[in-house]
Amino acid sequence: MGSFNWLDVSLAVIPVVLLIILLGVMKVSGDKSAAITLLATVIIAIAGFNFPLVDTGLSVWYGILKAIFPILIIIIMAIFSYQVLVLTKKMEIIKSQFTSISSDKCVQVLLLTWGFGGLLEGMAGFGTAVAIPAAILISLGFQPIFSAVVSLIANSVATGFGAVGIPVIVLGQQAGVENIQTLSTQIVWQLSPLMFIIPFILLFMTDSRMKSVPKHILLSVIVGGVSLAVQYIAARYMGPETPAILGSIASIITIMIYAKIVESKKDKENNKKKEQISTSQALKAWSLYGLILLFVILTSPILPFKEPLKEIISTTWTFDIFDANTQGIMARSISIYWLVDTGVLLFLGSMLGGLIQGATLGSLFKLLGRVIKLQYKTVITVCSLIALSSVMDFSGMIAILGLALAYLTGSLYPLFAPTVGCLGTFLTGSDTSSNILFGKLQASVAHATGADPSWLAAANTAGATGGKIISPQSIAVATSSCGLQGQEGAIMKKAIPFALMYIAVAGLMVYFLPKIMGSLIAG
Repeated sequence: MGSFNWLDVSLAVIPVVLLIILLGVMKVSGDKSAAITLLATVIIAIAGFNFPLVDTGLSVWYGILKAIFPILIIIIMAIFSYQVLVLTKKMEIIKSQFTSISSDKCVQVLLLTWGFGGLLEGMAGFGTAVAIPAAILISLGFQPIFSAVVSLIANSVATGFGAVGIPVIVLGQQAGVENIQTLSTQIVWQLSPLMFIIPFILLFMTDSRMKSVPKHILLSVIVGGVSLAVQYIAARYMGPETPAILGSIASIITIMIYAKIVESKKDKENNKKKEQISTSQALKAWSLYGLILLFVILTSPILPFKEPLKEIISTTWTFDIFDANTQGIMARSISIYWLVDTGVLLFLGSMLGGLIQGATLGSLFKLLGRVIKLQYKTVITVCSLIALSSVMDFSGMIAILGLALAYLTGSLYPLFAPTVGCLGTFLTGSDTSSNILFGKLQASVAHATGADPSWLAAANTAGATGGKIISPQSIAVATSSCGLQGQEGAIMKKAIPFALMYIAVAGLMVYFLPKIMGSLIAG
């Protein structure tokens, strides 16, 4: 794979190390850490990589626009949707319904983060699956930092097929993999142990008493088994659009059935004593999330409405930026298709749901203004992070880091292939972006080493899903939805061990599973 200019590698790794030190060691707030790291990245790009000043400026502006559309709009609208329910007092009904399903805190956490969070990730992605479950957990009485961390850990496996399978569709294009169903199935296999491990971690974090461990193992095996079976069938026979959605729906149903089977007599009596919620009350309370899911389904690639709606009203910005990777000017564009944009759909669902629940238009716009005002630190954090990842991409830093890792690991590369995907998500905050950055790299390493290009491309997504747990952008979503701005470092410190375990498991699967399958076939 050639040799490297190790000075370039050393310079390229500075932004990553600096961000980790500022957030995790020095406990600097997320907005300040991101802004300082952005400034350092710009200086390194210009002085260390001779990246043109004009193109550096364009990269920053391109990154800021990419942060606003769609990520920040979605974060703000996800928080707004929750605050509407608080304003109309319908969150009390939703809370009551969750506690009536089960008073067991473990079941509540698993249902909200793995089940409901996974469904939101499969439908919309881009932070909704962290922001909304975390906010509901806090309203149920869980501690804010706990709510943030479990939501981050849960928002991992589902992101592989998040936002209606966009990461896998993009990966197939980047890596030149034509059989998208095979690629989707390989991703499911690589993530399969984590479908059992992550639910167990969520349960153990909620209740760490040793006497509860057998119960946790049982529920993890049941939920993991259902998730794996449904995701495998969806991936193999339907493709990447539905595994996260159908797997999460199956998990929700399974958790609810389990809760009813193990419900104690005391719980049954308490539920009978509770004031019964009428069907109309329940429908009103859930109208907001129901409308959001309806809009997302109607505008998803599964149905034929998306393309015609995209053409009605759209806005596009085009940037001609020098790309150090190709040594040429690359035309990059950001397009917003207003009628199918996830942020807009969240806004419409929240506004219509709020009106159905009895709020006035004036009070809803006032609430939206307050939510936007409170998110200024999140705006700085996310804009700085996406801008620095944009500068690192165009100046060639990210590609240098990925190639250096491939060079250093040699024949053991498959063991570390998910780490490359994790690095991509850590830097960009997006599974899709990680696949764009490193999909081609994984395929080229596979061709150079004689491995299966599709298998190593799948490994990029497997690792990228683990990177979501510690991605500063995901942490910014968690802190903003939990009112924990300034505590990003504390959350990252708690999340890092789980992310490292996740990547280790994914690496072992990528490295050993083909060997095991080969031995079984040979045997």
